[in-house]
Amino acid sequence: MNYTGAKVKLSRRLGVPLTPKAAKIMEKRNYPPGQHGQSNQFRRKVSDYGRQLMEKQKLRAQYNIHERQMRNYIDRATRRKGVTGDNLFQILESRLDAFVQRAGFARTIYAARQFVSHGHILVDGQRVNLPAYELKLGQQVAIKEKSRRMPGIQDALGDANPPSYITLSKENMSAQLARLPQRDEVPVVCEVQLVVEYYSR
Repeated sequence: MNYTGAKVKLSRRLGVPLTPKAAKIMEKRNYPPGQHGQSNQFRRKVSDYGRQLMEKQKLRAQYNIHERQMRNYIDRATRRKGVTGDNLFQILESRLDAFVQRAGFARTIYAARQFVSHGHILVDGQRVNLPAYELKLGQQVAIKEKSRRMPGIQDALGDANPPSYITLSKENMSAQLARLPQRDEVPVVCEVQLVVEYYSR
């Protein structure tokens, strides 16, 4: 299977670039894949349910998580005080793989998950290989000493520009979740209220 091609195709279908390659291709072909992708003739009016479903799929794809995990996160976000959508993003941004990508240690969520799973990431000095590990405020996430010369990590870190709720030390190859983010700070393309509505049905 051509995983790179599959991710580009998924990106075009959802309208969200999931990889740098997908972003480049979508600059030229910013329409869904398939022989009728460019034709408005074959685009039907999307129902409310269809829009909710699409936003849910966008969110899942950008965090690369399964349906069962998303339902669990929605349930937790609903039980918390505050706005469910804001709570949901705070939970998702606390995932170790999402943090690794957001801090600039990996270019994509797929690479971030691989780095975590293969033991290249330390949390407070201890190796953690669970992508869904939930960070607490102030915990230090760092690249393992022996992994710091990996081209994928070096390339990503060179362009790193994390959001303001993450503090990054490029010199030490370490970062911290300084505070929980606000929705408008999270660089994710999604109408989160539609996602909440989808799971409230």
